[in-house]
Amino acid sequence: MTPAIHAARQAGMPFQVHEYSHEPGAVSYGLEAAHKLGVLPACVFKTLVVKLDGNALAVGIVPVTAQLGMKRLAKAAGVKKAAMAEPGEVERVTGYVLGGVSPLGQKKRLATFIDASAQVQESIYVSAGRRGLEIELSPEDLAGLTQGRFAPLT
Repeated sequence: MTPAIHAARQAGMPFQVHEYSHEPGAVSYGLEAAHKLGVLPACVFKTLVVKLDGNALAVGIVPVTAQLGMKRLAKAAGVKKAAMAEPGEVERVTGYVLGGVSPLGQKKRLATFIDASAQVQESIYVSAGRRGLEIELSPEDLAGLTQGRFAPLT
């Protein structure tokens, strides 16, 4: 059990875990997940860690088919600038490896922002804490568990 699955269980929220065989050479972990699970890519979201104003870290959760807009995330966070965090720092702070970073069960709780497009989905898929493992839950439950806020991020 990953920390993400443990966090969802502890919260008592409804969720489902989906496992698939991850191919090491996959170009996009999220698109691979959508394809192997047979779901629309618009329902699969990636978890990206960013540095705000060169200092604090935050999480942006966006569809795997889209790119995180740094200006949009900065605006949502009320700061001037956002940039991708260094991979080593991401792994150290979240406790997860790249390609398996979950917004749930991170070592350190980070400010979390979820793309507003998630709100039109009945359920979304996010990493469950390792490559080849996804957790499906409602966008509202994800926001509640992460104390996340919805905002236009793409």
